[in-house]
Amino acid sequence: MTQKTRPRPRAARLALLLAVPVLALTTACGGTEPSDDGVASVGKAPSTEQTKGGDSPQGGAPKGKSAFYDAQMKFVQCMRKKINKDYPDPKLSGYLDWTKIDALQEATGNDDVAKGGRGGACAPEMRKAMSLEPSRDTQKDYESMLAHAKCMRAHGVTKFTNPQLQDGNVIPGGDPNPTSPEVSPDSSTYKQASQACKDKLLDGLDGMQ
Repeated sequence: MTQKTRPRPRAARLALLLAVPVLALTTACGGTEPSDDGVASVGKAPSTEQTKGGDSPQGGAPKGKSAFYDAQMKFVQCMRKKINKDYPDPKLSGYLDWTKIDALQEATGNDDVAKGGRGGACAPEMRKAMSLEPSRDTQKDYESMLAHAKCMRAHGVTKFTNPQLQDGNVIPGGDPNPTSPEVSPDSSTYKQASQACKDKLLDGLDGMQ
């Protein structure tokens, strides 16, 4: 029987994002600026969120979200065909549902569930979906990850590090030494902290740190 293992959430997400040289959420301009409350800030990327006809995005889905969802579904269908027939649907936002993916991996003991397919089996579909992800507000993503990191430490995962801003990119926090892990995601403390802090992360950031 295959031994069941659960990879670190950050490691699992990094494996899925193999098409990106650095795990980063890119903005239009580099550099950081300190804000009044001591939280670093970055320039905001140009928004592509528009409704048909150029109307206000309020009350409408961002342009490209449907294409993003459809591309993610093609990735999911590939994973179901080649890796596991129970691979979960993406969320309505188009982002993968990492809570369900992690649960499936833990139940089956199959690391390929979280890594995007054995030998990059579904890498083309994955890259296509990533290329269609709607633009994000980097400052909000950074602040969300920062709040999550602080929450994790407050709930006992004392070595959980803060995210960083580098050249207009967000570098997730987490284990201070991924090559020789100092944080155990299998510990009861980590699991309880993850549950308590999960709502700190914006949609699409779960599994990033």
